[in-house]
Amino acid sequence: MSYGIKDFKLVSESRYTPGKVVRGYNMRTLHLDVSSRKATEKPVSETMKQKFVGGKGFGLKLLWDGTKPSTRWDSPENEIVIAMGPICGNTNYPGSGKSLVVSLSPMTGIPIDSNVGGYFGPYLKFSGFDALELQGKAPSETIVFIDGNEGVIRFYEAPTDLPRDTHLLAEVLTHAFAASDDPSDLQAVSVVSAGRGAEHSPMGLLNFSLYDKRRAGIRVKQAGRGGIGTVFRDKKLLALVCRYRGVEQDSNGAADPAAVQRIGLKLHREIVVNDDKQCKMRKQGTAHLMEVMNDYDLLPTKNHKYGQDPRGPEIASWVWEKLLSQNLPDGCWFGCTMACAHAVDKFELETGPYKGHKVCVDGPEYETAAGVGSNLYIYDPHGILEINFYCDTYGIDTISFGTTVGFLMECWEHGILTKERTDGIDLSWGNWKGACQILHDLAEGKRFGVLAGRGVKFLSEHFVKEYGADPQFMRDIALHGKGLEQSEYISKESLAQQGGYYLTNKGPQHDEAWLIFMDMVNNRIPTFENKAEALHYFPMFRTWFGLQGLCKLPWNDVEPADNAKWKEPNKVPEHVANYRELYTAITGEPLDWDGLIVQSERVYNFQRAFNIRQGRGHRAEDYPPYRAMGPVLEDEYEARAERYDKQMKEKIGVDPAGLSVKEKIRITREYRMKQYDSLVDAVYKRRGWTPDGCPTPEHLKAIGMDLPEVLEVVEARIAGKI
Repeated sequence: MSYGIKDFKLVSESRYTPGKVVRGYNMRTLHLDVSSRKATEKPVSETMKQKFVGGKGFGLKLLWDGTKPSTRWDSPENEIVIAMGPICGNTNYPGSGKSLVVSLSPMTGIPIDSNVGGYFGPYLKFSGFDALELQGKAPSETIVFIDGNEGVIRFYEAPTDLPRDTHLLAEVLTHAFAASDDPSDLQAVSVVSAGRGAEHSPMGLLNFSLYDKRRAGIRVKQAGRGGIGTVFRDKKLLALVCRYRGVEQDSNGAADPAAVQRIGLKLHREIVVNDDKQCKMRKQGTAHLMEVMNDYDLLPTKNHKYGQDPRGPEIASWVWEKLLSQNLPDGCWFGCTMACAHAVDKFELETGPYKGHKVCVDGPEYETAAGVGSNLYIYDPHGILEINFYCDTYGIDTISFGTTVGFLMECWEHGILTKERTDGIDLSWGNWKGACQILHDLAEGKRFGVLAGRGVKFLSEHFVKEYGADPQFMRDIALHGKGLEQSEYISKESLAQQGGYYLTNKGPQHDEAWLIFMDMVNNRIPTFENKAEALHYFPMFRTWFGLQGLCKLPWNDVEPADNAKWKEPNKVPEHVANYRELYTAITGEPLDWDGLIVQSERVYNFQRAFNIRQGRGHRAEDYPPYRAMGPVLEDEYEARAERYDKQMKEKIGVDPAGLSVKEKIRITREYRMKQYDSLVDAVYKRRGWTPDGCPTPEHLKAIGMDLPEVLEVVEARIAGKI
């Protein structure tokens, strides 16, 4: 079925002057009240620009201003903010097409931010805005259309017979809103949508589309974490559509376009020469990590119980390389020679409403292949791809889904779940069709599918109450922090990585600090102070990508050939220098190494204060479930007995000879919990926070985040008033 704009009922229309980006900024944002279907422009002040930079910073600031301490995820005043950043949209430097999406999360109740590719963010920026706020709840299913060339914003009532699943909806709307069916006109349209699953689960995601000329069809990238797609559907938004034609090499209005081009060419050459010798991103994408993680006992297996399995090679990188379409410029924004956004074409589905259909599956990324693959003991590439596709089209985060189903499968193994309780779904390890059935039932709003879609925090508490499950066991194996499911690296043997997951503002997501190799393999950060320094620098540096509209992969998934000669090669210093030069070339503002970190530190501490304003942000919320720290079960200990016994003797100072496995687990647990306590102390001290995890007024003043509203919040926390 095809549609044109004439098939949609126009509810309201606003016009604006498109304008032009100057030195990376429009200096205005767009507020859309979806309740009244009204559009309002808002200026960006110099103070906002200097304090919050862009991207994630703008998103958090606008969300703070638009909400109250009492606001919940489903309150009408909760916002979804899509913001870009000054570097976003340039076509010279690889990885420059990212948007940051921010909202109060249905999973955690605090701000979540999610980094996403696709064309919508850059198109929105070139349409005249540095950020878009969505607030209110529409009275009926609504499509918002922004035409960046004409300078018009339209609210449409969505026809009731439009498909709800993303792979169909995005295709329909791209053709409906394109100026013609010419591929260049189709490429000028990007659609943001969720899916039916997001209507029934707090782990709903947003899909950002791009039209792939070579495949003559739609592809999507995901703002996956934290349930922003659920907020989107709660607001009765069916889709956002942006149309912009005319992207040029200097659409960002750079202060020094020649420098931008020079810096970009340098990295392009590096990728072309070095990628095949390093991570093979252009052939395998992030799936290149699969066998590396398995070899180092870091690949999640059976709900993170183990980190390795003999079947690992069945889903190794070379398997995915054969399945992924090759020799295509698979970037998610123009000009990215990293080209890691791979897909499997003409994939025939075996289950669900699209059984027998041949579809394009975006991915799998490492987190998906690990999360819904090895973590569920699924070593069938077809099964992984089928789950991947249905998660995307239904609008469900693959990381949260994989971690949740791993938890459910372990509960099945221990008899907590039965076929009677799962509505007949067999959740034995490796049963990918059972995992798919959960997705299909979730999309249809059926009982167990909806229950499973609530996530591990809810389920662990529900199973204690309803099925008499052991409360401690449930807490130990429910892999979440603050309500957000852990992403897909085994952190048991890396204290720093435990901190990288759980000493975070939003929950255990892999985008803050990946320190496993520095800590566990290379032993480069042996002391608590070393670890605390790493847990200061890397989260701050990675936050910077989110302020600018950048992808992190070109930073360290391809490296200069001589990177090892540098004192701190894990920081890839030459690339950090590139980023500083790029920022200055676009904005005209000088930026040294310390200034880069301070830009991020301001926003990072602001986010912590935001959590505190919402009644959260306490030390107790920054602790992992024990499965993320060490062996929970006796067979889990015995599988690595040689390692754990050696650690007990050498690190704890206890001779394991003659001790029962139960006693060994207790001693190991007590030691590791004390170690984590010491890490928290060191990290909080380095970050300038109190022992309970609150930024001090002195630290906020030192970094320039001493805004009155922020100081009011932290001073109230320190005084015990909140």
